[in-house]
Amino acid sequence: MAPEESAGTELLLRSFERRFLAARALRSFPWQSLEAKLRDSSDSELLRDILQKTVKHPLCVKHPPSVKYAWCFLSELIKKHEAVHMEPLDELYEALAEILMAKESTQGHRSYLLPSGGSVTLSESTAIISHGTTGLVTWDAALYLAEWAIENPAAFTHRTVLELGSGTGLTGLAICKMCHPQAYIFSDCHSRVLEQLRGNVLLNGLSLETDVTANSDSPRVTVAQLDWDVTTVPQLSAFQPDVVIAADVLYCPEAIVSLVGVLQRLAACCKHQRAPEVYVAFTVRNPETCQLFTTELETLGHTEAS
Repeated sequence: MAPEESAGTELLLRSFERRFLAARALRSFPWQSLEAKLRDSSDSELLRDILQKTVKHPLCVKHPPSVKYAWCFLSELIKKHEAVHMEPLDELYEALAEILMAKESTQGHRSYLLPSGGSVTLSESTAIISHGTTGLVTWDAALYLAEWAIENPAAFTHRTVLELGSGTGLTGLAICKMCHPQAYIFSDCHSRVLEQLRGNVLLNGLSLETDVTANSDSPRVTVAQLDWDVTTVPQLSAFQPDVVIAADVLYCPEAIVSLVGVLQRLAACCKHQRAPEVYVAFTVRNPETCQLFTTELETLGHTEAS
C-alpha cells in the first residue's frame, strides 16, 4: 500500500473510531470515503479493521453504546459491504447477531478520546428527555467547550472551577483529566442528573471530595445541587470559584434570566477581589434567545458578551 493510501486509510479508521465511540449521528460518518475504498479493493480487511475500531473496540466492549445505535451502525456497514462485494463477510453478521441478542437498556455509553491517549466515558440516558429533564444526555456545546478547554488549559490550571448545569459531565471530566484544575465543582439542580453525574465521575477514575482515599494529584471534585433561582450569595461564596463555565444552558428565556441572576450573585461574592472569569458555550437555535442573553448581560454592565 502506497504511503498516501495508507495515511488515508488510517484517517478513515480514526474517523470511524471517534464517531462510533462518541455515538455520533450516523450521517456524520465518512460513508462515501468508505465506499470509494471498498470499490478500489476486493479485500475485506478494511471492514475487519473498522469492526476492531468500533463494536470490538475495548472501550465499546467494556462500556457499550445503546443496542439500537450499534444495530443501526452495523446494518449500514453491512449495506455498504453488500453494495460492493458479492461474498458475505462472516465477521459482520456475527457482530450483528451478538447485538441482536443483547438486551436494550435505558442507559448507553459515549466515549471521547483525549489527546493524551486517555478517554472520557459517560453513562447517559438513551432518551433525549428523561425523568423530566434534558440533562441526562450530552449536547454539542459541551463537546465544543471541552475541546476549547483542552486547547486552552492555562484558563483552568491550578484554579477552582464551578460548572453550572453540568449535565452528563463531559466538559468537566475533560478539564479534570487534561487541564489540572485545583478543584472542580460540578453542579445541577435535578436529582437524577446529580446521581448520574456522581456515577460518571467515579466511572472515569476520579474521586469525590468525601473520599478520604482520594488521589492528591487529582483535583478536588465536588458534585453540588444548585438551583439558580433560590441559591443565595452566602451559598455561592462557599465555592470561591476562579472560573465559571456553562454549556448549552440557554434553551429558553426563563433559563437565561436565571443564569444571568446567578452570575450576578457570583459577582457580588467578590466585592473585594477579582470576579471569576466566565465562559458560556451554547448552540444558537433561536437568534432571539441569543439576543436576550446578550441584552441581559449588558444590563449588568457585562458589555463584552459574545
